[in-house]
Amino acid sequence: MLGLEEGPALAGTRVTLSSYAARHVTNRRFEGVDLGSIAQIFLPSPVTELMDGEPTGTRSFLEDDNRGAIDPRPIASYDGLPFYLSIKGIGSTVEPFTLHALDRFSGAEAATDPAVRDRLMRARGPGPDRLITGELWLRGSPYGGQGLTFAENALKVSERADPTSIAGFRIAPLVHICFFPPALEDRLRSLHWYRRFRGRYVQEVRLVPSNVRVYFHSKQTLGGSASYVFDRFGVRTHEQAVAFEVHFVRSALAMMTLIPRTLRRGSDPDRFRALEFHDVWLDKDAVIAPDGTAFFVDLEGIEEVPIDRIDLRTRMEDQIFRSLYEFMFAFEQIDEERRGRFGAAGPRKAHFELIVREAIRPDPFLRLREAAGGAELVIRNACDEEPLNIEFPLVDR
Repeated sequence: MLGLEEGPALAGTRVTLSSYAARHVTNRRFEGVDLGSIAQIFLPSPVTELMDGEPTGTRSFLEDDNRGAIDPRPIASYDGLPFYLSIKGIGSTVEPFTLHALDRFSGAEAATDPAVRDRLMRARGPGPDRLITGELWLRGSPYGGQGLTFAENALKVSERADPTSIAGFRIAPLVHICFFPPALEDRLRSLHWYRRFRGRYVQEVRLVPSNVRVYFHSKQTLGGSASYVFDRFGVRTHEQAVAFEVHFVRSALAMMTLIPRTLRRGSDPDRFRALEFHDVWLDKDAVIAPDGTAFFVDLEGIEEVPIDRIDLRTRMEDQIFRSLYEFMFAFEQIDEERRGRFGAAGPRKAHFELIVREAIRPDPFLRLREAAGGAELVIRNACDEEPLNIEFPLVDR
């Protein structure tokens, strides 16, 4: 349900961005939803010097990841959780191939267009410089910015959600793709070191439940300090800590079983399609909501792929293993903080099994059953084909 909720105070380095009207594409799930004037592009100084025309205004954000920003004031809520405006593709402060500052001076040095070089040297603005460049990065994006191909992929995934869940897999929804004007794209393309990005420049306008990542791509992470996360999100009792664990485990297990949740039949009875991850990971591409739920935020690396029946079991098991260590590492950080803060004792494995049982209780795709010497996770599939169910060892007693 949409509605404004008071959220926890977010921390981070302030960055002021200038806003400009932009052509945009809207997630069909958000057509007609009033979230304010967010279908715009938000540019840092000195990129504003490369724009034609005056900005419609300025907005204060917090840095989030290398090329993102988050507004510290929540603008909506879903399922009782606050969601904040997040912009992906606002520029970087570090050069692509060194640890030097990426500012107007290094940008001017890289520029192949003298007019762009002159504009950058005239730039003046609040705070440290950050730049969106023309350097080809990660195949589908410019360094410091975002490319249309990646954004369109994220939009396809987001439009499958309702609006933050795909069969229990929780996502931070992309609301708008906002396009840069062609003149700005041409000027940015001149700022490159080796290879020029030739695609369309866009920004992703998203809703996220926090700026706390699991381990990487944030100054505030669960792996860096679970104590900080408990304090930031108001986890003050043992019962709240256990609920935090349950929400984290529920969402992480859904992430690790995305293939069976999204499985659908193809035209051939031995061919299926399902969502799979590519070059995105739980530790750096998900954020933690105030209740402990992990929301996947960088959707560009999730795609629906064809899978042959003969390969299906292996692919489902591989998807579990790709995030298993990160999942267990994060759970250990949460549980260690619970034990240390509230004096909770008891066998580690027994507590983990208890949390998993509670976490999967409402999940139609997961159940626990006793196995020889332990417990195993039985994973069902959206096609309701029992031979395609798999069993995964959860705990060896």
